[in-house]
Amino acid sequence: MSTLLIKNGTVVTASDIQEADVYIEGEQIHTIGKNLQLKADRVIDADGCYLLPGGIDAHTHMELPFMGTFSSDTFESGTLAGLHGGTTTIIDFAIQSQGQSMTAALNAWHEKADGKAVGDYAFHLAVTDFNESTKKEVQTLIEERGVSSFKTFMAYKGALMLDDRQIIGLMKEVKKHGGMVTTHAENGDLVDTLIAENRAQGNLGPEYHPLSRPPICEAEATGRILDIAYQGGHPLYIVHLTCEDALNRVRQATMRNQKVFLETCVQYLLLDDSVYKEKDFAGSKYVMSPPIRKKTDQEALWMGIQQNLIEVVATDHCPFCMDQKRMGEKDFSKIPNGAPGVENRMELMFSEGVLKNRISLHKFVDLTATAPAKIFGLFPRKGTIAVGTDADIVIFDPKKQHTLSAKTHHMNCDYSLYEGWKVQGKCRTTILRGTVAVDEGKALVGKGFGKYLKRNKLGAAHV
Repeated sequence: MSTLLIKNGTVVTASDIQEADVYIEGEQIHTIGKNLQLKADRVIDADGCYLLPGGIDAHTHMELPFMGTFSSDTFESGTLAGLHGGTTTIIDFAIQSQGQSMTAALNAWHEKADGKAVGDYAFHLAVTDFNESTKKEVQTLIEERGVSSFKTFMAYKGALMLDDRQIIGLMKEVKKHGGMVTTHAENGDLVDTLIAENRAQGNLGPEYHPLSRPPICEAEATGRILDIAYQGGHPLYIVHLTCEDALNRVRQATMRNQKVFLETCVQYLLLDDSVYKEKDFAGSKYVMSPPIRKKTDQEALWMGIQQNLIEVVATDHCPFCMDQKRMGEKDFSKIPNGAPGVENRMELMFSEGVLKNRISLHKFVDLTATAPAKIFGLFPRKGTIAVGTDADIVIFDPKKQHTLSAKTHHMNCDYSLYEGWKVQGKCRTTILRGTVAVDEGKALVGKGFGKYLKRNKLGAAHV
């Protein structure tokens, strides 16, 4: 059994901070303490660095089939990029094809990931066809396959969208067996109407993407899914919430003592809708759904984090290269939706969040690792640094300054949303299950090192 000793670091969790050494045996943390005098196969000096729990990105789309193409990162390239940026675990979405079983979708995503992913991975199941036949699969998926969260789309009619009756049925069945429904909240009919209106008027550039999916589309759907969940007493997680209007619907729901888990993404905290006006079709880089919002929405989201309404920051990592984006050069509605981000999340949240006093160091750890682990049935194996947990540790240099660029990132995408951003804080070394996976920008593990994580049922705290 291999052993590793990390000396002189500052261990940071969602609740504590301490100067300590960490001793690892095999894949797990064995001992945490000061001035440990233990022999190890390798000793790493982490003086001046934080020891952070490996990040968990709860929202990614590797190799996603979308609008006639596929997102450009494979499970191999995408999880490796994540490791470079301190994310040791992703939760990706296995997406059911209409007319097919949910089990078939999960099997298809396992084929993409098993033996290929470099970092650890789990799956949500995106449900696009809920009926009496697929209903029977829920219990087995939760209890035997380790998939305890099921995504519903309230948009993309004809491809991904479920109607309210199907959502209600899914929520009932998932709750019965200890799972939770997560939701993409946009009013799909209103979105489709606004897209058609813009196209009819000849409004075809990327700048019309956000105008076709205004905040009211998200706010209405958010309020509706909250009401549906409240009526049935169902647990609920809303993915990639972007705007103040939707956040206020959640605030209203808390007044009736309703609990809902909220996720936002880095891009919604840091970018505003002026990006869609970039010249030469560059605004297409930012075409994602829901779209980037206004500066006032950024401010509201940061406040939502501070008020503990928003508990998870993910990426919705779904990259498409510029030649793929150009499929919609003459019609914004044909631009593949999505952008790269899995590699940048941890460093940006530290630099723009912690160092700018928007969040505490503990909140940073909670948003990027501990909360997603707890919400999605991976805690305490993942999401913290403690004796007996998986030794997923990021040695993080809080003083190292660097510049983000597509020229240096490891994501399989030819642009960065954050090109030229100067960032302070760098993932120096990423350790996955006791093995040094990335050190000083060099990958030391490869294809197939990642493991599939069966997730636990989601307990009473989710109800």
